[in-house]
Amino acid sequence: MGSQAALATEHIARRGNGGWAFPDLVVEVGGALACFTRPELKVERVSYPVMSPSAAVGVLEAIFWKPEFRYVVRAIEVLKPIEWTSVRRNEVKSVVTVGEVAALRKDPGRRYDVENDRDQRNSMLLRDVGYRIHAQVLLTERGQGGREEKYREQLRRRVDKGACFAQPFLGCREFSASFGPRSDAKPIERDEDLGVMLHSIVYPATGGEQYRWFHAQLRQGVLEVPLKPLGAKEVAMPAGSGWRADGTGEDR
Repeated sequence: MGSQAALATEHIARRGNGGWAFPDLVVEVGGALACFTRPELKVERVSYPVMSPSAAVGVLEAIFWKPEFRYVVRAIEVLKPIEWTSVRRNEVKSVVTVGEVAALRKDPGRRYDVENDRDQRNSMLLRDVGYRIHAQVLLTERGQGGREEKYREQLRRRVDKGACFAQPFLGCREFSASFGPRSDAKPIERDEDLGVMLHSIVYPATGGEQYRWFHAQLRQGVLEVPLKPLGAKEVAMPAGSGWRADGTGEDR
């Protein structure tokens, strides 16, 4: 992953137009409910006030993705007022491990009793949301030598037709998202310091997850996303959590 970051930096440094050769790809998404979960909160699901960049990447990849490129989210416009709602949902308390799955397959008589493992948890959700995602396509090492224009056009065609590989969702899979091309909708007139927000999640070859963060600020309804996340020494994480801001620390 470090080599990809270096590739991105080198690739952008030699370009004009703010570092990018092409205008941003623009996709609008919306839905009745959304929950962009704050990963630092363990049990109760509490959403960020706006869509996170990692959630925006998930929406774009559900529409169109290939291993030859990745999406870089540049900005997210908030098109509808930020409104909250609270619901209680049935969830399971434990996480099924790979070892447990193997044991269930090995022993047909072994059963997982969901009734005994069920728990009701409160969720703070966003309702009636709308966002405009601005993103770029960046070729990965596997895609070097190719042309990013063809991937950009493929995404545009799929957005225009409403086609997708998988149903996009807004943070949680049960909150389906609609999507389409750019409309005339204006961003909300709101300024707010959102604090530290999840920038991206890295999955090292050694396993686990590494969370990266940035200082999020909403200016006139627009969340600008920096290319580079905060460094490990710029984010104070809970003691013993194993979370690091970059790839230098231990896995979660």
